[in-house]
Amino acid sequence: MPLPLEATFREALAGADRPLAGMWVCSGSPLIAELCAGAGLDWLLIDAEHSPNGVESILAQLQAVHGYPVHTMVRPPVNDTVLIKQYLDLGVQNLLIPMVNSVADAEAAVAATRYPPEGVRGVGSALARAARWNRVPDYLTRAGQTISVTVQIESTAAVDAVEAVLAVDGVDAIFVGPSDLAASMGLLGQQEHPEVRTAVERCLSAALKVGKPAGVNAFNPDTARHYLDSGAHFILVGADVALLARGSEALAAAFVRVSGNDSPASY
Repeated sequence: MPLPLEATFREALAGADRPLAGMWVCSGSPLIAELCAGAGLDWLLIDAEHSPNGVESILAQLQAVHGYPVHTMVRPPVNDTVLIKQYLDLGVQNLLIPMVNSVADAEAAVAATRYPPEGVRGVGSALARAARWNRVPDYLTRAGQTISVTVQIESTAAVDAVEAVLAVDGVDAIFVGPSDLAASMGLLGQQEHPEVRTAVERCLSAALKVGKPAGVNAFNPDTARHYLDSGAHFILVGADVALLARGSEALAAAFVRVSGNDSPASY
């Protein structure tokens, strides 16, 4: 039976009349991913760079969120052709490629998502969920249309090259990571520093000039609104693990009396 695929994040951004708000899914749990998928946000980022996610857990999360009215992006741990091939064959349609510092990095990321002669993606659609095991009509000839590539700008080198990276054919959007960017500027842990914010704003402005979407990570609500006012088309405003950590801490603060001699009542 012929099966359709979902619209890409590229198409979602093109059709949106407002910025798209999303959250990180870092727990590695399909249950938590499904819970987040029904929250009413526009998109989720399933992270494998700083989270306990392998191909099996990513597949389970894709299956868990399928059918919910939310777009799902996946970040691999590295800009690697073989790993990207595996993610695409799992059915990942929207990729966020980390640490893209140059035109060469961006071109490699795009090439990994395209079949020859346009790229270097290995052909295994008959075996893969991406094509629903050859149930998606003409998948091989139009696979590139079913995938969106967002590259992450998170170093001073990337900021310096942002205009050239934006010009790479097949780069659909950029996403700025202020934490790593701050570290590369010698301002570790200071993503709110004025110099970091200025670098983020430069990237947003560069994207606006060429008509490509730009996103940014901003857990601070005031900072998030500032970047939205500065032209961000999409944003990440929280994470499953952070919400659970802060929420459980609030419960402990409200209901657990602690003194210097107290010890936990249980493990």
